[in-house]
Amino acid sequence: MANQSLVALNGTQISFIGHDCKELPDFLGETYGHFARRLDLSFNQLRSLAGLKMFSELEELVVDNNLLGNDLQLPRLPRLHTLTLNKNQLTDIEALLEHLADVTPSLEYLSLLGNEACPNQLVSLDKDEDDYQRYRYFVLHKLPWLKFLDTRKVTRREVMEAQARGAFMKVVKPKSEVAPNETISDSNPLPYTPLPRGSRDPRNHKGVFAKCRYVYYGKHSEGNRFIRNDQL
Repeated sequence: MANQSLVALNGTQISFIGHDCKELPDFLGETYGHFARRLDLSFNQLRSLAGLKMFSELEELVVDNNLLGNDLQLPRLPRLHTLTLNKNQLTDIEALLEHLADVTPSLEYLSLLGNEACPNQLVSLDKDEDDYQRYRYFVLHKLPWLKFLDTRKVTRREVMEAQARGAFMKVVKPKSEVAPNETISDSNPLPYTPLPRGSRDPRNHKGVFAKCRYVYYGKHSEGNRFIRNDQL
């Protein structure tokens, strides 16, 4: 009963946010796995999602602001259509996409903002819009059925370009070297805001799919509903 007090339950939506867990507690799957459709595990310290194997009915998974890396392994989730992995430690985009293509065949909404695998100025100032667009083509080459990627709806032109050239779009510009006589001042750190400003506070965690919005009910938040642009 004490464990369940850490969980916010709203119908088939489960929130387990901000508890500094390094792995999924067993009680989550044992108690909620058989009926949960949406699971939010944001603002923990997760390095593994092995415990998801009991969530066979899952349709939406939010794991923003954790410590997931290139060894990420998901169980097969045939119903999963929405996955957000913002602000983790993912660097190998090809391995990740091949894994998702294998275990999440219904995936339509994916967000990877704030990971090195998603090259843009939010993670490195030497990246530009061309780098990000090449990344989108490569992702859509691997996952051509996506409808939304990060903050943008997938366009028909992008799908066509991904089919034609996406396989060659993996390589992005290398990081520029800092000249020996140049230093980066600690007093002026690079801005890092991969999510909307309010999303950095787990009490006001918001989504990243265009006009989408996450709201949560629970210890660190005020609601638990994800509204997609195509539902407005």
